[in-house]
Amino acid sequence: MSLIKKIKDKKVNFEFNKEYIKVVTDKISSNDALFITNSFKEMHPADAADIIEHLSQNNRENLIKLNNFKIEPEVFIELNESVQTEIIKYLSSESIVGILKNLESDDAIAILENVEEKDKNAILSLLPPKDRFALLEGLSYPEDSAARIMQREFTAIPSNWSVGQTIDYLRENKDLPEQFLEIFIVDENFKPVGTVPSSKVLRTPRESKMSSIMEDSTFLVPVDMDREEVGNIFENYNLNSACVVDKNNKLVGMITSDDVLTVLKEEAEEDALRLAGVGDEEITDGVITKTKRRFNWLLLNLFTAFLATYCISLFGATIEQMVVLAFLMPIVASMGGNAGMQTLAVTVRTLATNDLTKNNFNQNILKEFNIGILNGIIFAVISSLIVQLWFQDFQLSLIISISMILTMVVAGLFGILVPVTLKKMNIDPAIASSVFVTTITDVIGFVSFLGVGAYFL
Repeated sequence: MSLIKKIKDKKVNFEFNKEYIKVVTDKISSNDALFITNSFKEMHPADAADIIEHLSQNNRENLIKLNNFKIEPEVFIELNESVQTEIIKYLSSESIVGILKNLESDDAIAILENVEEKDKNAILSLLPPKDRFALLEGLSYPEDSAARIMQREFTAIPSNWSVGQTIDYLRENKDLPEQFLEIFIVDENFKPVGTVPSSKVLRTPRESKMSSIMEDSTFLVPVDMDREEVGNIFENYNLNSACVVDKNNKLVGMITSDDVLTVLKEEAEEDALRLAGVGDEEITDGVITKTKRRFNWLLLNLFTAFLATYCISLFGATIEQMVVLAFLMPIVASMGGNAGMQTLAVTVRTLATNDLTKNNFNQNILKEFNIGILNGIIFAVISSLIVQLWFQDFQLSLIISISMILTMVVAGLFGILVPVTLKKMNIDPAIASSVFVTTITDVIGFVSFLGVGAYFL
């Protein structure tokens, strides 16, 4: 049994195998490109990409620069974006062209996006005119548009063809995609009028007309549609593929479910990072780059913290009367902050999926108000009992109870109002909401607690 086979047998439940990484690292050190090339051929491209991603940056560079080692296009496209960008720097223009020519157009565009502008023209000039035009056209559209994720390889036939003609065409045409689930039916102006599942073609008599077995095209994706909106359409209607049309409604490409899955994953990751104020940070980014990306939001957070501190300073006399208020006020602010962030996370997600609409907005506002009251009452009772047992002061227990209810209600309301307002102002709610919600809940928490305290004292 070969070493490769032994190691592969040890990989259980797709867990990453550290022993295999060590073997590959040793082979890189000994310049054994043949072993690495052969072992990569024996595994799925995604597994080979996984190995490359887990190498150190220095070992990745040495691997790519090994004589007689050539990274396969199927492996390259499986690498995460940051590693692709890193490896592109080590590849010659001819090597990149070789990768692009063997990929579908949407994957090729995704790679070109990561190439520096000064090298992009040189690479495009080496491509055949047809491929160069297709890629330049794709790059001319906005980065988040449907055109950037569509592939220009698709199967389209006239509506007056028979099933027999279609089958013969599919067998003889060499320029069709390697895999496709649906065949697009077009009219004389190349406008899509319907789709036919490829399986249905195989089960239908040859003399039948394609127009008689097609399903009307109800989902036409404009080239400039936001890719997140495309993802929502696929998710809502369980689509396998959809045709993309230009401004004249002519068929120019198709989007498949695997492309949409990638989009939804990237959007979810992006929203999570932006809610934390770190933007589009990658694990391979350097210290300086990461520091720059985090600086702006930390600076804004510093100013908002001073605002909250200023609000506290307004009640200095009240705190002097009852110093214990200073011990307890972070509890109220913290609970409000967490409640606000919970509502914010849910709201940002519903905005991204278009689940929050004008029709259900008031209903959701009322729901968050009720949740705030219910949570406020529950935690008011819990916190007042703890305070009563701790300080034996009924008045102090009453103060924290009232302020807890007020803060939880306000936190819930602003957790939904802030992102919705930012959305209406055409500002991405995932980017800016967290800072504003945190500030508002802190200020309201401190003011309500100290204000109620000042009233009773």
